Amino acid sequence: QVQLVESGGGLVQAGDSLRLSCALSGGTFWKHTMGWFRQAPGKEREFVGAVRANGGSPDYADSVNGRFTISRDNAKNTVYLQMNSLKPEDTAVYYCAASLPFRARVDPDDDMYWGQGTQVTVSS
Repeated sequence: QVQLVESGGGLVQAGDSLRLSCALSGGTFWKHTMGWFRQAPGKEREFVGAVRANGGSPDYADSVNGRFTISRDNAKNTVYLQMNSLKPEDTAVYYCAASLPFRARVDPDDDMYWGQGTQVTVSS
């Protein structure tokens, strides 16, 4: 059974940086496309970014492109979300997600694995 555990959330000020980590256990990490989603209070969960199982350039939402960077370390079974130049509107619960093996994308309409979420709060 695949399990995802996020860490690294917290309270920061606007303009600060934060790095989230997500460790996968119970599966073969390199087979999974890994992604990040977020959900702000009163809003629907939205895609942040993803990196495919075979690596390559990650995909990002327009709202975070140029500020956030996703990377994966297959040796550590971990995916990271480096968040720079944080804004108050980045405040949300951030969720790590893993696709089923060998899927090219993370899609909430498909079966996926989810982490428990980690809170990121950006004060102005």
